[in-house]
This record gives sequence, structure tokens and C-alpha cells, in this order.
Amino acid sequence: MMVSLRGNRVIPVLALMALALLWSLDFVSVQPNRIAPGNGLGLLAAVGLPWALTLTAALLACALLALRPQQPAYWPILWLVSLLVLQLPLSLAWSIERHIGADMPYARVGIGAGYWSLLFLLGLLLIELQQRLRLARAWLLGSGIALALLLWWLAPQDWLEPLALLREYSSRRSQFAAALASHLGLVGGAVGLSLLLGGAIALLLQRYPGAQKGSIGLLSFIQTIPSLALFGLLIAPLSYLSAQFPWLQQLNIRGIGWAPALLALIAYSLLPIVRNTCVALAEVEAAVIESARGMGMSPTQVFLQVRLPLAMPLIIEGVRVTSIQAIGLTAVAALIGAGGFGTFIFQGLGQSAMDLIILGALPIIALALLADSLFSLLAERFYSGVGDDRAE
Repeated sequence: MMVSLRGNRVIPVLALMALALLWSLDFVSVQPNRIAPGNGLGLLAAVGLPWALTLTAALLACALLALRPQQPAYWPILWLVSLLVLQLPLSLAWSIERHIGADMPYARVGIGAGYWSLLFLLGLLLIELQQRLRLARAWLLGSGIALALLLWWLAPQDWLEPLALLREYSSRRSQFAAALASHLGLVGGAVGLSLLLGGAIALLLQRYPGAQKGSIGLLSFIQTIPSLALFGLLIAPLSYLSAQFPWLQQLNIRGIGWAPALLALIAYSLLPIVRNTCVALAEVEAAVIESARGMGMSPTQVFLQVRLPLAMPLIIEGVRVTSIQAIGLTAVAALIGAGGFGTFIFQGLGQSAMDLIILGALPIIALALLADSLFSLLAERFYSGVGDDRAE
């Protein structure tokens, strides 16, 4: 009751924080070429007074509307935040128009810290509004997809061509496609194989509960090993095996490359899946299982039609954690020649090219958010399905 009288406090804090960072940090940077250092421009210098005042007024309006004592105006705030997100590409285009002339063919505009801070805080605002308005998680997923499609349509436009991030992408289109394929292949292979192996281990631990503590402890110990160290530990045995068995070389299984990366990712992925599966199966109420047996179901039918569906939401949660973890760890696997978006990150670090680093980091963030949304949505569907079955 106190919260409704005082309004929402989260939205004003996020909006004012975005406003402070927007005015205190560089909005864009202008470079005469790829090698020369950029000249940072604040919001006013980057987009001019009218545009800066518009952004400021919109953020202040979000803060004031959220502080309404009786009922915060969440729907108007949602529309304001959505418009702010959609105008971000247009503000970049306006910055390019103001600072890049026809006599500057090699000049480029980089995205500044103020711009990234605004984008991040607007994302937090959308999550807060989604929870306050009780919108389905599919709404957030759809909004993200719509924004991605808008950016994909805007990317080839000539007025965004001097954007440094797009220039890095344009010169590496084929490499980007190959990195996407290898990244998704490693993540999909690791998650799929760990789901099969982890599910089998969890079923064995249900049959032999005495081994559960030791098995979970061993998998937890693997999690404590730094990823790069585990990649390195796998190089020597795989190199030896490939030298002893030539058919392994024909499968491209060597000390470096996709093989050690896949094995390490599977090792890291087992703990969330095994632990969540064990807990999910153990938490199914004994009365429900007895009722199913009383209806004449066989043990296989009880497991497949009763126990597994009830445990599925928590199992999916383990797969969600595993997927997000694997997406991030695959970036490190680029150091041992496994490919993926980590290649761009480490190339950018070596060349001190921030836009190249961002070219590798942004798809990883997008894939992690997409995996989180998809598996969370799937878990919600199972929760609702289980609730409907229990109601019946």
C-alpha cells in the first residue's frame, strides 16, 4: 500500500541515472580514419540543442510520471521508453550528418559510453515496465526481435555507412557468418550433449542416491577450474590421441580447435543440468506418484506422464543457465582456435580496435538474451500447463 501511495521509485532512479550519464559521458566519437584516435563529443555537441532537449524532456517525463502518488502512469512511460529506443539509430544518423562531410571519405563515427549507457538503462526500464504491467515475457522477446529487424533494415542505408561498427562488419561479412555458425554449433552441441549425458547421470543418481553427494561435488569442482586452464589441460591428451589414431585427425579432432572446446563446454554444462534434474525429480510429491500408481500406471508411464512433466520447469531452468553459460564461455574458446565471436574480441584487443571488440561482444550478448527469453518463456508455458493439470 505504501508503494502505491509514493509511486514507483525504480523508474525515476533509472531515468535520472540515464540522464546524468547521457550528459556526462561522450555520446559519439569522430575519427578521421581507423587508426587515428577519436575525438569524443558530448550529447549537445553530437546531436545539437533541439535533439538533446527532446531526449532530456522524455527522460524527465518518465521520472515524473512514475512518481504520481495515486497510480504511476506506466503505459505512457512504456510508450516514451519505446520511442526513445527507436530513436537511437536516428540520433546516430543525425550525428553522422552533422560531423561527417563528403570530403571525409575515411572518417568514421564511433558509439560513445553515453549512448551505450542510455541503451542499457532503457532496457532495464522496459524490464521494470514489463513486470509492473504484467505483460507476458513474449512481449519483451517480440520487442527485441522488432528492434533487431529495424536495425537490420537500417544497417545498409547510406546515411549510417560511416558508423565504425558497420564498417567493421562490412569488411568482415563472411568471417561474421562463419563465426556465427561456429559459435552456435559449439553452444548447441555442448548443451545438447550435456542434456543427454546430464539427464542420464541424474537418473542414475535417483537410483543410487548415495552417490549423489560425491557426483555433485565432482561437477562443482570442475566449475571452479578457470575456463582457459581447462582448455589448456585438454590440449595435451587430445594431441596425443590424434597422433596415435590418424582417423581422429580426419575428423579434425586435435589438441586445438573445436574438440577441446566442446569437451570443456560439456564439462561446465553438466552441473546445472544434473543438479536441477535431481532436485526437480525429487520434489515431485509422493502423493501424486502414488495416485498415478493407483490408477494402474506402469513405472514407465508414471515417469513419462507424471513425474517428468511436473519436473520439466526446473529442468528447463537448468538448461537456460547452461545455455547462457555456454554462450559466454564459447567466446574464450577462440583462444584455442575454436572460432566463434571471441575471435573478433581478441583481434580487437590486439589491434586496440574498440569497434571490433564490440562487433564480437554484441552478438554474444544478443544470443544470451535470446536464450534467456526463449527458455524462460518455455518454462512459463510448462508452469501454466502443470497448473492447469492440477486444477483439473
